[in-house]
Amino acid sequence: MNRWLSLLTLAVMGGVVLGSDYTIKTIADVKDAHQYRDIVISNLHVPAGVPLVLLGLQNAVVTFEGTTTFGYKEWKGHLMMFKGDNVTVTGSPGHLIHCGGERWWDGRGGLGGTKKPKFFEVRLNNSQIIGLKIKNTPMHAISINHSNNLTVSNLDIDNLEGDWKGGHNTDGFNVYESKNVTIRNCTVNNQDDCIAVKSGIDLLFEDHYCSGGHGISIGSVGGRRDNIVERATIRNCFIRNSVNGVRVKTVRKAIGRVTNVTFEDVTLANITQFGVTMIGNYNLAHGDPHGEPTGGVPISGLVLKNVVGTVNPKGTNIWVYVTNATDWSWDIDVTGGTKTRTCEGFPDGMTPLC
Repeated sequence: MNRWLSLLTLAVMGGVVLGSDYTIKTIADVKDAHQYRDIVISNLHVPAGVPLVLLGLQNAVVTFEGTTTFGYKEWKGHLMMFKGDNVTVTGSPGHLIHCGGERWWDGRGGLGGTKKPKFFEVRLNNSQIIGLKIKNTPMHAISINHSNNLTVSNLDIDNLEGDWKGGHNTDGFNVYESKNVTIRNCTVNNQDDCIAVKSGIDLLFEDHYCSGGHGISIGSVGGRRDNIVERATIRNCFIRNSVNGVRVKTVRKAIGRVTNVTFEDVTLANITQFGVTMIGNYNLAHGDPHGEPTGGVPISGLVLKNVVGTVNPKGTNIWVYVTNATDWSWDIDVTGGTKTRTCEGFPDGMTPLC
């Protein structure tokens, strides 16, 4: 937490809950918000370089009202961070959280250029986030970290303008070191992963519309403090106009595991590079596959059921490049790509599909 305090953040710390309504209209109002159960963030402008941080929330409802905006500064961190237990975060009709990410976008994302903040770090237990409308995040939108029993639903993450204004690494959802997380019925228009699971256990992602990004990804897994993904289900999702469809990517020379992951009833449309891809040679430094897979993060219990759709003719339907894989079951129909890649590492007894 020191990194937040070092930013001279006006943070909400734990305290006695008074139980009445409280409205945040300026950043100076934030310091007293922890004492209330019903907190309204009303047409708030967050000054440049000062994240909106609500910590120690207990049994609270936080509602965004009107338009929330953020000042511009080149820095790394998050524009917002909420931490607490039994919290509901929602938005009133007509609200908008406008991050103004186009001021940072330069086509490079986190790989260089301007220093860009991420949008929203979530550290919530026994909580829910419902119905937020989010526009133009500088980089990653929702980072779920150290959360347990969290449900996220009906979010609209709109980074569509990044397609022509230089958006990059505008991930919709990233999940780290969390358990019992459900994300459902969200719309993501962006220029990176719609959903990316770095680590977590007992995760459900369903009923999503993903457009323009890099598809839905388990990974990259490896090279972090927690390198386990276990019991993750992705189902009833539509992925269109994206670089990738569904993929699992594990880090070369890392240690960890990916176990019991299911992609079910996923439809792909106009995927430009890889429809289905499983790789074990992801390189964190390069940000792409590099070298041979080392097998330190084995993929086991991987189920693809009714994964169907189309790949651009210049793309590849399926690419597998792993080692130490076991117990896969695939039922897929992905067609249209004419570019072939050599596949290696299908589990023993499974007929290679590429």
